[in-house]
Amino acid sequence: MNTDVLRAAYEAFAAVVRPLDDEESWRPTGCTGWAVRDLVFHCAGDAQRALVALHTPASGPPDRDAVTYWRDWAPDPVGAANGRRFNRVSAGMFLDFRQLRDLYLETAAATVHAAAGTRPDLRVATQGHVLTAGDLVHTLVVEATVHHLDLVIDLPAAPGPSPAGLAVVRATLDGLLGRPVPLDWSDEHYARAATGRTPLTDPERRALGADADRFPLFS
Repeated sequence: MNTDVLRAAYEAFAAVVRPLDDEESWRPTGCTGWAVRDLVFHCAGDAQRALVALHTPASGPPDRDAVTYWRDWAPDPVGAANGRRFNRVSAGMFLDFRQLRDLYLETAAATVHAAAGTRPDLRVATQGHVLTAGDLVHTLVVEATVHHLDLVIDLPAAPGPSPAGLAVVRATLDGLLGRPVPLDWSDEHYARAATGRTPLTDPERRALGADADRFPLFS
């Protein structure tokens, strides 16, 4: 299991979060209804979930891999609204953004450390499914990298996602699509378009053909 990719994705995200002050934590993101602090809280929760998963061996066979895991994450307006509300309320309970920032940084570092010490073929349980630890790590890279793009939408001076993380996102999206995307998209644009963050143009729809109706591939 190549945990260097996870480390790179998390460190790139951390490089954005680390210097932010409280005022900047209220800037908007690419996630509808979420400020920076709401997204950081969500990503801290995802790292915490990963820590639990890496310490929850599963007895059954894997029923998801690094690609098929995302097929469960179809657009869900009701679930999305509830998630926005939960994260907004929870993140707002931190009176000082530095507390939330440090929670994210510490949890992400612990997750990378745990992943580095886990066999890639270990079967682990998360989100009601069983995956190998190696596949779990790839899903974490995708989550962190896509949300990195969301995080910097109103932070123009912030560094972007790690190239290695973007490569994992592209491979995952191609896997969901069933072929390499037939468009000359950058990794960043592909990630945004395939997750519903950027609408498809008419020429893009024509190039995708019947596959256009499958977008977003996950959200």
